[in-house]
Amino acid sequence: MYEIWLVLNIALEMARANAVPVVFGALVLLALFLNALRRRGSAWRRAFLPALAVGVVAAAAAIPAVPALTRSSLADMAYWVDWLNLLAIAAAVGAAAVAYAWPLITITRGARS
Repeated sequence: MYEIWLVLNIALEMARANAVPVVFGALVLLALFLNALRRRGSAWRRAFLPALAVGVVAAAAAIPAVPALTRSSLADMAYWVDWLNLLAIAAAVGAAAVAYAWPLITITRGARS
């Protein structure tokens, strides 16, 4: 149980340390969404599958990258909590990639033909 609380504490401290870039990124994303929503005929549905593919690639790349970025390795992951956190972080990276790629793909594809 201690390990779960330790992970939650570390996640909270990391969120506090990285709050400014996250807020700035969210504002940029909001601006992209609003810009794309203003245009008539935007192909939101057509752009979702390519954005989802970007998210899957980002999540798959995050699985080996996250331990390396934390100066660890996959061999150091001994408990189920470690693997669950790694998969959750990779899923979050994938979701963030989809959230950023979807409006960009919608804008670059232009109006429906």
